[in-house]
Amino acid sequence: MRTNISETIFFIDRESGLGLQAQLRETVVSAVLAGRVQPGAHLPSTRKLAEYLNISRITATLAYQELVSQGYLEASNRSSYRIASNPPGRGLENDRPSAGSNPVDWSGKMKMRFEVVRQVSKPLDWRRYPYPFLYGQMDPSLFDLNAWRDCARRALAREDFILMASDFAAADDVRLVNYICSRTLPRRGIHANPDEVLITVGAQNALWIVTQLILDKGSSAVCENPCHPDISASLLLSGAKVTTVDVDGEGLPPDGLPDDTDAVFVTPSHHSPTGATMPIDRRTRLLQAAAEKDFVIVEDDYEFEISYLAPPSPALKAFDSTGRVLYIGSFSKSLFPGLRLGYLVAPAPFIREARALRSLMLRHPPGHLQRTVAYFLALGHYDAVLHRMRTEYHKRHVLMAESLQREGLTIAGASAFGGTSFWMEGPEGLDADRLVQDLRQDGVLVESGSPFFPRSDAPCRFFRMGYSSIPSGNISAGVTLVRAAIKAHFRPGTD
Repeated sequence: MRTNISETIFFIDRESGLGLQAQLRETVVSAVLAGRVQPGAHLPSTRKLAEYLNISRITATLAYQELVSQGYLEASNRSSYRIASNPPGRGLENDRPSAGSNPVDWSGKMKMRFEVVRQVSKPLDWRRYPYPFLYGQMDPSLFDLNAWRDCARRALAREDFILMASDFAAADDVRLVNYICSRTLPRRGIHANPDEVLITVGAQNALWIVTQLILDKGSSAVCENPCHPDISASLLLSGAKVTTVDVDGEGLPPDGLPDDTDAVFVTPSHHSPTGATMPIDRRTRLLQAAAEKDFVIVEDDYEFEISYLAPPSPALKAFDSTGRVLYIGSFSKSLFPGLRLGYLVAPAPFIREARALRSLMLRHPPGHLQRTVAYFLALGHYDAVLHRMRTEYHKRHVLMAESLQREGLTIAGASAFGGTSFWMEGPEGLDADRLVQDLRQDGVLVESGSPFFPRSDAPCRFFRMGYSSIPSGNISAGVTLVRAAIKAHFRPGTD
């Protein structure tokens, strides 16, 4: 007896961004893998399906034909298609073990817990909010997507594909490393050879590798206060004794470092989150202290490319003549955060160990992604994108500064060379966590400063407002709503 599959199992979402053919294929594949359709069952004809979904018949035909080539369907004649007798994935559900009556107590099985710090809240649906003052999110209108697609296509050329499809083992893309050595690092005043560079899955991956190599339970580490929560969490998980040193308007003061320090983690060119820049004389004193007390310095150098008010100062690594500075950079801030591609610069012996550790963790970052970025950099697209970003962010910076001043809000810190955010200080008694929640109801997204002070349980009056993702025309109205929400916090009866 013939079994027919109703056309009603198909659904088209024209707002999803996924092609119509892809949606049809996904429906069939999901039904097959979930066991909702049986081998031999006939699908609705292409004509019937096209009429039901109000799509062209050729779209349905091409989707069916692709499923035939993949082995999910069989064509019985020119217009009839049925589920293949042995489609991919069929029968896998029978191999799954049945659920036991005595589930595992994972709280006792796990030897380490990684939920040790509050993360900066960034809702995944932030684009639907009219006033997203979020740091680190991109404005897609400033990015050259066509150029990126072209570079991705170039990376799939036969010669490149054969290379990137291979197992790199512990190696990195030679073109990308060479570009970093010849173009990126010299802009920061750094000279490095290819064997002194390791490609990482973002700056956080580089930070994790470094902490694993230089810290253990007997070590002593120093980080800034306030400090990026990912840095403080990584140090805490290393088991080292962690000391926080309060930053001032010039960043981390070297005179406040304890004598038994093994490593200092700093963001000297652009402190996170205040934006303070460490002056040259203080950098010199920090390097002198490192030599005298025999500690290493881990420099997280981010967002230096977004300079439009003044040229960024050279990296701390540029003044390092003894190899004590381990330098971390990333393309995620300057291109787009989902890229997750960074690099670690250190003496060759250290990089060899870092490469071995990375190999145990993830082998290497995806080869196609590395080669795509290499083309994007080498063909000049990267510099063109940065130029557009600097021009637009400069406009937004001015609008933000004027709006904040007009509303009487206090700027506690901002990058002297540019950047994409303001570090704000609310009045005494403000709870930034509560402010964030209240503002979200008004369509406004700001970031509480509390995650940057991991050792403080008191309410935090600091918060961060970014402008990389909010349209210029929405800045003024959004700042006005922030000011109104702060006033509401101090009305009688609001506590």
